[in-house]
Amino acid sequence: MKIGFDPEKYILEQSKYILERVNNYDKLYLEFGGKLISDLHAKRVLPGFDENAKIKLLQQLKDKSEIIICVYAGDIERNKIRGDFGITYDMDVLRLIDDLREYGLEVNSVVITRYSGQPATTVFINKLERRNIKVYTHEAILGYPTDVDTIVSSEGYGRNPYITTTKPIVVVTAPGPGSGKLATCLNQLYHEHRLGKSAGYSKFETFPVWNIPLKHPLNVAYEAATVDLKDVNMIDSFHLDAYGEMAVNYNRDLEMFPVIRRIIERITNETSVYKSPTDMGVNRIGFGIIDDDVVQEASRQEIIRRYFKTSCEYKKGLINEDAMQRMYLIMENMGLKPEERSVVMPARQLAEKYKGILINNDICSVTAIQMEDGQIITGKKSELMSACGAMILNAIKYLAGISDEIPLISHNILEPMIHLKKNHLHNKYTALNSEEILIALSISAVTNPVAQVAMDNLSKLRGLQAHSTIMLTRNDEQTLRKLGIDVTSDPFYPSDSLSYN
Repeated sequence: MKIGFDPEKYILEQSKYILERVNNYDKLYLEFGGKLISDLHAKRVLPGFDENAKIKLLQQLKDKSEIIICVYAGDIERNKIRGDFGITYDMDVLRLIDDLREYGLEVNSVVITRYSGQPATTVFINKLERRNIKVYTHEAILGYPTDVDTIVSSEGYGRNPYITTTKPIVVVTAPGPGSGKLATCLNQLYHEHRLGKSAGYSKFETFPVWNIPLKHPLNVAYEAATVDLKDVNMIDSFHLDAYGEMAVNYNRDLEMFPVIRRIIERITNETSVYKSPTDMGVNRIGFGIIDDDVVQEASRQEIIRRYFKTSCEYKKGLINEDAMQRMYLIMENMGLKPEERSVVMPARQLAEKYKGILINNDICSVTAIQMEDGQIITGKKSELMSACGAMILNAIKYLAGISDEIPLISHNILEPMIHLKKNHLHNKYTALNSEEILIALSISAVTNPVAQVAMDNLSKLRGLQAHSTIMLTRNDEQTLRKLGIDVTSDPFYPSDSLSYN
């Protein structure tokens, strides 16, 4: 893989810049946008980026920092799913706490924002408190964010509790957008200044990248990733007016900046040091780019990948037609076609050969993967296994130099597993999914040295690109994700069954 990003240079530059910002205050509330851990989008568009760079950055600052996690009560109530992990926001909060603790980072508390006694949220609060995790609840503020007089008063921020913190850097993060990170930071600023303490606010948002061109594929890839949020990259007019310098930001930050600045000035009784939304940010990721051509090509591929993801979400009813139309426009404006993803056509061409053939009432789907050397390996659905399961077996055979004719898993292992699913677990779909195939392979490896050799090559699948001619089951999708395979799908169900999951 060609490298376009230097992670060590980035972490050095970023940590230095954050510490410079902290020096202006006794305490800095740092709003962390994007993914704190497993930032797979950044890893894809910036080849060489460490997906856990942010958490490693905080690890370097752990003696000076603590973390507050925000989650919106409404997201818990409607079981909102974090798309990249396929888990609900409340479960992601628990996962995040575990991950932060593994890195030796201090989690101060969890803040439930816009809480009004919602039943499922109350259960979640109980669950956290009974595991000795501090929980604070913030009510919705009438007139937020425009009624500054009410917001900065005893009837606004004053009604919400003050979170006691002890470190000079307080990172405020969340499972996803709209969780109330900004409101929590400003709420803390209000209380800190009432207590006579010097506190400031900054924002750490990875994308868009402020110091590269507006229409750079890296910034366009961010728009593609947030079509459901209606994010649009724009020139920061405040920054241009103040400094005569072009900087890129996005519509929500630009729209909110005048209000945020007024709130901060009302809290501190001082003229804000920030003249633009870009001023508020501490992001230095643009300085880690070492090969712009590599980054541009990776970003174009990410836009195509997002096109497939958006198409599938639209088919499932998860997003509206406006989001789909925005995705079409992004593709058109960048001059991109779905077929420019190299694994798409090989999968479709093989599937075309089996068109009309039904396997357990499902169409014969195909999954293709591209190896490091450019070779395309495919797998098709059969009565024994899913197309993804077949693709994995064929891929590790190729990596191990094992002939196609040599079976890795004995029918003596596969048939009892299918019998179990059909006759005892009463599953409607009996073909083994990817996870079940890997379990069968591990059993086979106990007595079959060839299977063990193949298994030893599983780690080499990490970072490879794959495509399916149907929308994958949740299990197949999660298994490929755990293996580190970036997969896209055509927006088709394998059958008319409404229970396909």
